[in-house]
Amino acid sequence: MNPPLHLLRSEPGLSRYASLAQALRARVVAGEWPPGSALPAESQLANEHGVALGTMRRALELLAEQGFIERIHGKGTFVRQGLTGATMLRFFRFDSGTGEVPKSRILQRSQVSAPATVSRALGMGAGEPVLRLHRLRLMGDQPRLFEELWLPLDLFGPLADDDLSTWEDLLYPMFARRVQVHVHRAVDDIGFSQLSAVQAQHLALPPGHPCAQVQRSAFDLAGRCVEVRTTSGDAHAFHYTVTIT
Repeated sequence: MNPPLHLLRSEPGLSRYASLAQALRARVVAGEWPPGSALPAESQLANEHGVALGTMRRALELLAEQGFIERIHGKGTFVRQGLTGATMLRFFRFDSGTGEVPKSRILQRSQVSAPATVSRALGMGAGEPVLRLHRLRLMGDQPRLFEELWLPLDLFGPLADDDLSTWEDLLYPMFARRVQVHVHRAVDDIGFSQLSAVQAQHLALPPGHPCAQVQRSAFDLAGRCVEVRTTSGDAHAFHYTVTIT
């Protein structure tokens, strides 16, 4: 059982419920409640931490606002499962006409020393080992997106030499099952460039063709960056809609 809240260390200036939210989050990160699992009843949590029920409810509301948990009416409070796909294809419009799920093909997998920019993004020391993937996304057997992914080897080592034929089209659910890395959130930065010779070859487009590029940093439950990814696709197919209210 966890100690009462007054025995837990908190940052100066935090409100009582914010300190409590930190304590609850620490229990999730420590693995006490895995992603997708239900939290104990509010009254039980309040008793465990020695706080009023109203304080516990406010702490849970804060965690829900932060996207860390979800409260389902009539069922309870659950740790969020994390991202299942967050597909890059939402930035593009390709006419397949079939409604099929995009396929994934790993073109290359290697263990390399992380470049400086990747090391910084992953919070690693310069030159530390990472798993680098070149990945192709296809629709209707047509190549649509070329991706380069960088994954910390200390987390993804078991995937460094396993059978690629067993890999799935959606990586994040596979990461969760095979190496217990749960991607909680991702930040995508969109820009435009030109296809390199390698990218163009795999996308069946001429070198120098204009491309849209999405730079992604993905984070786990503890806030650690666990993936750096660059996705490139035909800029002529780029399409993104934002609703402003």
